Amino acid sequence: MQNNRNYFIAIALSVLIVLGWQFLYMNPRIEAQRKAQEAQKAQQTTEQTQKPAAGAQPVQTNGAAPTGQAAATASLAEALAKNPRVTIDTAALAGSINLVGARLDDLKLKGYHETVDKSSPIISLFSPSETKDGYFAELGYIGDDATGSVPGPSTVWTAPEGAKLTEKTPVTLTYTNDKGITFARTISVDEHYMFTVTDKITNAGQAPAALSSYGRVTRYNKPAVASTYVLHEGFIGVIGDSLIESKYASVEKEAVTPETATGGWLGITDKYWAATIIPPQQTPYDARFTHFTDGQPRFQADYKQNAVTVAPGQSLELKNLVFAGAKEVPVIDGYEAKYEIPRFDRLIDWGWFYFITKPMFKLMDFFFRYFGNFGVAILLTTIVVKALFFPLASKQYASMANMKRMQPKMEELKAKFGDDRMGLQQAMMQLYKEEKINPIAGCWPIALQIPIFFSLYKVIYITIEMRHAPFFGWIRDLSAPDPTTIVNLFGLLPFDAPTFLHLGVWPLIMGVTMFVQMRMNPTPPDPTQAMIFTWMPLVFTFMLASFPAGLVIYWAWNNTLSVIQQSVIMKRHGVKIELFDNLKGLFRRKPAPSK
Repeated sequence: MQNNRNYFIAIALSVLIVLGWQFLYMNPRIEAQRKAQEAQKAQQTTEQTQKPAAGAQPVQTNGAAPTGQAAATASLAEALAKNPRVTIDTAALAGSINLVGARLDDLKLKGYHETVDKSSPIISLFSPSETKDGYFAELGYIGDDATGSVPGPSTVWTAPEGAKLTEKTPVTLTYTNDKGITFARTISVDEHYMFTVTDKITNAGQAPAALSSYGRVTRYNKPAVASTYVLHEGFIGVIGDSLIESKYASVEKEAVTPETATGGWLGITDKYWAATIIPPQQTPYDARFTHFTDGQPRFQADYKQNAVTVAPGQSLELKNLVFAGAKEVPVIDGYEAKYEIPRFDRLIDWGWFYFITKPMFKLMDFFFRYFGNFGVAILLTTIVVKALFFPLASKQYASMANMKRMQPKMEELKAKFGDDRMGLQQAMMQLYKEEKINPIAGCWPIALQIPIFFSLYKVIYITIEMRHAPFFGWIRDLSAPDPTTIVNLFGLLPFDAPTFLHLGVWPLIMGVTMFVQMRMNPTPPDPTQAMIFTWMPLVFTFMLASFPAGLVIYWAWNNTLSVIQQSVIMKRHGVKIELFDNLKGLFRRKPAPSK
């Protein structure tokens, strides 16, 4: 510990790796995603004139749910006009149910817009299968010849005239097959995003009816914005007791087929939205995450339950839940408790530090409910975190003070042992023991705060509550980078800077606070260490420029509190604060070398 060269070199290499990853990988990726989004929006605003293709008859694959689907070429307006529909109109949702297949394939989220501009279009979650962005949820059955035709993708259901699905008015659809079996499907929805689909199957025929229920969430295209390493997007489910997460790319290579299970849920998740089916929790089922290329390429999460038999003159009732909407934390938690859905809160990607990340969000949400601003909630949460770590920070600076006090004795030992590294190590360990100094005590507070920082990053990045959440001034979205940039003088010049040159006001504030914090300690005598000491704030300023503004605000505020905290602790332990001497040293001219 007498020489921190390896420690600083490790930090420098880590910074260089992160910086290279940010500039060579993340920034080009962000730029490509932005262009893809712009292209997608442009294409959505252009009406397509091609005639919609006819849907192919469903086929059965490996005994699972129906799969076949012809290529999709229709515009949204054409697809919606093609089949009879039942309107959906609730406080949170707008759209319609397709009476062909009884599909949920037209769904918009009233409370969320595509951009921070409230006049921008609301988020569209589901689209009909005839469109290129087809995305829907469907429930049906698989039967045999004795059972006759059963509800599937091409079944035309009958709805009461003028039916409309609202929070207070469920809709009942009916279908009777050629064997005298009647299916009455009652669809209800709550004030948020949970649909309850109850099927009553009545056998008025002469023979027993054996049939297996299935459910599927089908999506034709991957999201235009690719997922990042900190967030899972793609297939997700709790199958029995196992949480399963599969990326689109992995399922394209190989389907995921868990063992037969009882209980759970499955579907497809995006960063902020999701569509899942919760089958009956007491009946075994086979689940599957797969990618099809027959006709229209598509991704599908589906399940098939074991066959049940409805005797003549008897009826059977089956109930499924379908979640389709925004991943709001209190809503998701409420569904988990109300319907006893196992681990449904994992629909939100809290990450490895789940036990830290979710409580941190709860704390921030608590402050938000009092102050109405998530930016203020971040500042107050930071104060709480700093208060919790104050005892450790005190020990850290006490250790630094003791190490500084022992510096003359350490120099004596270095002079005494010279190149005898083994002897020097033993002598220094004996010195630490005599003086009751723990040389690594100062590292623990830093190590323990890394999970805190990463957890806060996760909270800001993944939770929909942070999406489009404003702070003050120019920060209108805490989950997006600071929109200003020094390149165009923070908006005074009429042009946009390239992504990799974005360096906003808050990243600059963060850089200054980090610079001040590092100058609180003596400049390392080693030139390499001193160089790292000098340039690290600048490197981090550029590195964090493309991070969410909420995270940069947290870091700047955390640095400010650290400076105050460190000043108090250093004075308490009688350690000199080197800030002003270091600042003077930056501007002090070095004497010219003597000739």
